[in-house]
Amino acid sequence: MQRILQELNRNAERWLLLVFYTMLVATMFIEVLRRELLSYSSIWGEEIVRYSFIYLAWIGAAAAVRERGHIRIDVIMHYVSPRIKALLYLFGDFVMVAVSVVALYYSYETVHVSAKFGSVTDGLRISRVW
Repeated sequence: MQRILQELNRNAERWLLLVFYTMLVATMFIEVLRRELLSYSSIWGEEIVRYSFIYLAWIGAAAAVRERGHIRIDVIMHYVSPRIKALLYLFGDFVMVAVSVVALYYSYETVHVSAKFGSVTDGLRISRVW
């Protein structure tokens, strides 16, 4: 059980990114074919692509934070002492925490309103809270 949890901890984001990216590309491909060949498109295809992209972006951002893969100027890191390098990493982490808190605050308000009024997506009729 411990080994499975460690493996999930290491690779869960990658597998989720693969799933959402595959779902996005496959649905978009099918919808383009349907639109061009059959002159028909569905509303659920657009929603699947939209929400797959949203989850792809958020999970990708989490994976980038975990691997310290966000945009930064790496050339500075080669010329500073290990102590300054550690301080720069800590500063970057604090900035990411601040951005996350702001995103969480504004997301919470939107999710709370959606839950309160029971709003659902247009095509799939799934609760917008998710």
